[in-house]
This record gives sequence, structure tokens and C-alpha cells, in this order.
Amino acid sequence: MSEPVSARDKVVTLEGMAEIVRQAREAGEQVVLCHGVFDLLHMGHVRHLEAARREGTRLCVTLTGDRFVNKGPGRPIFPEGLRAEMLAACQYVDWVAVNHAPTAENVLDTVRPSVYVKGSDYENPDDDITGKIRAEKDAVEQHGGRLVFTRDITFSSSTLINRYLDVYDPPLRDFLEELRAEDATASIATYIDKIKSYKVLMVGDTIIDEYNYVDTMERSSKEQLIATLFKSREVFAGGVVAAANHVADLVAEVEIVTVLGDDDSWEELVRASLKPNVTLTVIRRPGAPTTRKTRFIEPNYVRKLFEVYHMDDRPYAAEVVDRVNAVLADRCPASDVVVVTDFGHGMLTPETIALVRRCSKFLTVNTQTNAGNLGFNFITKYASADYVCIDHREARFAAADKYCDVAELTGRRLPALVECDKIIVTAGLHGSVSYERGKSVQRIPAFTKQVVDTVGAGDAFLAVTAPLVAAGCPMHQVAFVGNAAGAIKVGIVGHRSSVDKVALLKFVNTLLK
Repeated sequence: MSEPVSARDKVVTLEGMAEIVRQAREAGEQVVLCHGVFDLLHMGHVRHLEAARREGTRLCVTLTGDRFVNKGPGRPIFPEGLRAEMLAACQYVDWVAVNHAPTAENVLDTVRPSVYVKGSDYENPDDDITGKIRAEKDAVEQHGGRLVFTRDITFSSSTLINRYLDVYDPPLRDFLEELRAEDATASIATYIDKIKSYKVLMVGDTIIDEYNYVDTMERSSKEQLIATLFKSREVFAGGVVAAANHVADLVAEVEIVTVLGDDDSWEELVRASLKPNVTLTVIRRPGAPTTRKTRFIEPNYVRKLFEVYHMDDRPYAAEVVDRVNAVLADRCPASDVVVVTDFGHGMLTPETIALVRRCSKFLTVNTQTNAGNLGFNFITKYASADYVCIDHREARFAAADKYCDVAELTGRRLPALVECDKIIVTAGLHGSVSYERGKSVQRIPAFTKQVVDTVGAGDAFLAVTAPLVAAGCPMHQVAFVGNAAGAIKVGIVGHRSSVDKVALLKFVNTLLK
């Protein structure tokens, strides 16, 4: 085991660190491990590392790789290579490695330290919103190690970054200061806790989102078309199914009521995609496929080249509509929140809309405008709702106004069209605008300009915010949480994963520190 010459020499792979630790143990040394993000190295970290080093003869530090840091927009401030080098420059640290995983459990299984050291803020497991400290304790003890907590001065990197580094645009910085002044962290936590017993009914179209990854080739010599080379394919359960998965971690129970075609139903994929507390009620539609949208994508930047619709959006047969309505008449009254994701592909008939309006305790509606329904799926289909959440383009179509300010659309034009006390209009990179009857509209800035894939971002916003609105959470705080959910979702390709409670709370809490 050769000694490093410079700080950069201390930076090794995780596998390399495991071999170093194995040799050190064989030589009779006590190896200590610390793990974290270490985005802004400060005196609290130095004291923590100094105390950790006293627990053994060698100190190894692992840090979370960039793509797994879930602390809000612009984070990490420093990329993983620089964070590793900063840690390696500390005299107490012997070896540093980057962990390309969201938690430290794989590190503990690979490195197998004698001592695993965490800060005092993890000493009470109930205060750890990730819930991972218990799993990490089990992992280190499984390999004969022990968990130790340091007690010294503590600082929060996130607090220091938020307060002293100019990392956010002025509108976002000012909005976050307003939220901190009203103790929004505690308020949001209260409503998140309140909705954990809720039963949510999701109603709407299932869409199969197919991603075909292709490399572009030269233009055909005989035809004016783009030639592509097929590379790989992913297929996701989208539409109402994806929306249901986004809210599942926040509530007790989610049920989906949807229609699948008898031809190419994709039911096996749909059921395999559901989170454990999500149930599926399917009404079959004879002679039609489940709607599938096939996109052809350049994989390096997830750039969508074109898409092909596979669907039958002709009016449903009367017997199918009757079965849908019979199920909804039973399920709507028994649910705390009903969320309608109306993609305009035929499931939500006028009769069905009237039924959900009449039978729901709290009705949330989104009417999506897409290439398959352009001009035919406005929010004005719904005479009333308790909460409406649409994007600015959908709001403009409904109001027949191309240039009106989004705040004017949200606060005056839409309430005149739909009887609804609470409305949020999302505007992508421009954030969102919230409205509550009797109060002034509020603009909520966007949190991220780094977009991987926008598919499903609005559904994530809708699903996460609906139960919070039903619980009475202030609308500007609801929109703040919704923006956070949307920011998380645009970093996910397709529906490879969904917004989960831990990631959402970490995102929100970090911004408000």
C-alpha cells in the first residue's frame, strides 16, 4: 500500500479504496469511514473529520457523485472531482472516493470499515428524513463495524450556500426569503404529514410512452427524409399511471380507474409499473388499442425527433362509458381526493365529467393539450372543480388569448370560465402562478434550467399538489412544492423513476435552509 504524494493521489475508485482498506485491516489498522456530499467544505466538516480520525488509524471519505446529489437547483456547487480534491487536501484524510449511488449502503458493503462516523444531526433516526441511517447502521454492523456520532460545532453547507453565495436568480432568492420568514418548512411538513392518510383516486387515460433511441445518419440520396440507426428501446407506463406513482409516496392509498384497449392492452407492463400502494381498476375497450406514443429520440441529449401515435380516439361505445361511470360512481365518494388527468383521448365523456363533478369530495382537474387533441380539449369542458392545474399554453387556448400575461390568465380569465376557487398555471422555465379566490395571485419562480426530459413534468406537479390543496395548504406553498416536483421530474428520462417523498422533502428543505 503506497503512500500518496499529492492530494490528487489520495483520490481513488471505490473498488481501489476497498482494496486499500483490506490491506490496512490485514496490517492491524482501524479504518474509519465518513460519507456525505461535502459541497462546501467548512469548519464543521474539518472538526468532523478530525474527530473521525481519532476513532482509528486511517480515515477514508466517500462523497456522493454529482448525478445523485438531490439538494435543489444548481447543486452541487462544486463538481465531484473538485469536491474529492478538496477533501483529499485535508490532513486528516487518507483516501477519498466518489460513490456513484444515492446512499452509502453500497459503500459500507464494499469498503467494510471498522468505524463509520456520522454527525450528531443523524443521532436521532426519527430526524433523518431519508430514513437511511438505520439501514447504514445495519450495513456497518453486518461486517463487524460500529457506528459513531461526532459532537462538535455544526454548520449546514446548504444554509451557507443559500445565504452567502449568489447561486439563485434574484426572483427565486427573494421568494425563498419570504418562505423562510413565514416558516414554510414547518408549514409544508405539517400538510405533508396531514395527507399521509389520504386515499387518492386517479382517473384518466393510460398512455404507453415508447422511446426508440436512434442515431441520425446522412440524408437519403433518393428521398427528402432523415435516416436514423436504431440503438435501443424503452417502454414506460405513462399518462394516469405515471401520475399515480408520483403521488403514491405521499399518501396512504392510490387507486387508478382507466380504460385499456383489448388490442395491445399493455396491461402487464402497466401493472408491473405500479408502486406497492397503487391499485388498478381497468375497464376494457373492445376493438381498440391502449394509446401508445412512440417517440424517436437522439440519445445524447434526449432530443426528440418525431413521434407516432397508435390510438383510436373515436367516441367510446355506450357500454364502455356505462362501465366507467358505474365504477366512478362507487369510487369517487369513498376517496379523499379525485384527480382527473384528461389527456383528451376519449375516456372523459360529458356524462363522466358530470358524474365526477357531482360525486367527488374534492375534484382536481388537468386537461392536457397535445398533438392528438389540439383545439378539442379545453378546461372549459369542466364547469367547476375544486382545483385546476394546467399549463400556460392550455390556459391560453381556453381563454382564446395569445398574449395575455400569465398572472392575468390565472387570476381573472380562468376563474371567469370555470367555477374554481384554486388554480395553478405552470409556465415551464418561468415557474408557475397560483390563484386562490379572494387573494392576490402569486408568481413562483422556477428552480431549474437543466432539463433532461419534459415528458410527465406537468403530471408530477399535478399529482403531488392535489392532496396538498385538498388539505388546505397555502397555494403559494403548494406551487413551491409543485415546482420542486417538476424540477425533479425533468431530470428523469421518461418514467424510469417517479418523484418520491424523500427526494422531494430533501429538495424542499435544502432550498429553505
